[in-house]
Amino acid sequence: MEKQQGQLVRTLSLSAATLLVVSSVIGSGVYKKVAPMSAELLSPDLVLWAWVLGGIISLCGALSNAEIAGMMADSGGEYVYFKRIYGRFMAFLWGWSTFAVIKTAAIASIAYVFAQSFNAMIPLPHLPASIESIDLGLFQPFENFGVKGLTILLILLLTFLNTRGLKGAAGLSTWITWLVVGGLGLIVVSGLLLGGGSFTNIRTPSTQFVARSWTDFTLIKAMFGALLAAFWAYEGWNSVGFIGGEIKNPNRNLPLALFFGLLAIIGVYVLVNFTYLYVLPIDEMIQVHAAKNEIAAVAVVRHFAGGFGATLLSIIILITTLGCTNSTILMPPRVYYAMAKDGLFFPKAANIHPKYNTPNAALWMQGVWACLLVLSGSFDQLTDMLIFAAFFFYGATAFGVFVMRRKEPDTVRPYRVLGYPFVPALFVLFCVALIYITCINHPREAGIGVVLMLTGVPMYLYWNRTSE
Repeated sequence: MEKQQGQLVRTLSLSAATLLVVSSVIGSGVYKKVAPMSAELLSPDLVLWAWVLGGIISLCGALSNAEIAGMMADSGGEYVYFKRIYGRFMAFLWGWSTFAVIKTAAIASIAYVFAQSFNAMIPLPHLPASIESIDLGLFQPFENFGVKGLTILLILLLTFLNTRGLKGAAGLSTWITWLVVGGLGLIVVSGLLLGGGSFTNIRTPSTQFVARSWTDFTLIKAMFGALLAAFWAYEGWNSVGFIGGEIKNPNRNLPLALFFGLLAIIGVYVLVNFTYLYVLPIDEMIQVHAAKNEIAAVAVVRHFAGGFGATLLSIIILITTLGCTNSTILMPPRVYYAMAKDGLFFPKAANIHPKYNTPNAALWMQGVWACLLVLSGSFDQLTDMLIFAAFFFYGATAFGVFVMRRKEPDTVRPYRVLGYPFVPALFVLFCVALIYITCINHPREAGIGVVLMLTGVPMYLYWNRTSE
């Protein structure tokens, strides 16, 4: 991997860093995840509290991970972090899991929302019911095949474009971020003023709702299931710590950027989801989840603005998910390239195309595997699987704060986590709880995630032996 961080210059102001936090997090989840969260919790106020809690937990994780990122800002990336904190095997396991589950499932998930948005405007064809219902044990690869087919086509097309040296300008990412924020603002203003909603919808739980105390494990399981969905919308907070070496006065401005950025995101998410639940009764939101191909935001807008409003929002989602899918495809092959250079990945991943200067083999490996993951499940199954796997490593990075405080007490730390040791300890405990309860709530997603992660063990033993 090329080292491009050797001469970091602290040029980012607090406001610029805060905007980077917001742009790295807000994406497709805010349009989609209120429906599965409603199905889990069956109560509008609990859904809104889940958004708040998910944001606070994400903030604790970001503040903890920022200390590690600040220490190793000249190196960059979790592959290097884990190699220094835990050793070669843990670094490999993160890189392999990134390939097998985390980033490939993210590519599949975002592209899936693109296809669902297209389907909202132009219904995609279905295979005969006898074929779509074929069940291969854990998988129904032909279910909803029209959407899955377009998802796969998009991944392959964007992978091909990336192998030809396609590079998204920084301005494109900023433009897409403002488009998302503008679209959400339009939903809130039009929904609250013209949506015909009612506070009664906010106060009225589902007809299936049963009141329980917070000590009831059933409610705890439901809340963790909802949080698993919410964390997809908050995904991206772990990347903001990478800018620690380029922020002016990082001891002050990095935690403030994380705090104000995530506070703004929490506010946006709560306001937008309040609007969804204000306009659409929760039982109808649960029906949106059951419909599989529906996007919650599109269903809400269609409810009060008809087909034109739904089409307009679908176009906005198409553009944003197209850009997000491309960005997600572009970055991870650098990790696979670095691993291959260390002798810990398929050797061809270390090849750079002589004409286009792109890691073509690594891109195609990633693209093909992401397409296979599309066939393995639905959007929510994919995101639950990747969040389950990701939080194992998020927790490991936060625990690394304790390891490095003992292992390298004298190393310069541009930023020290606020609330140490309580903030990183609480986040690590939450990660353990999330992994445990996900195994209970979503055994299929957890099981597939664990199996895909553990397939790296024999691969490591083979590659480590041959590279010595």
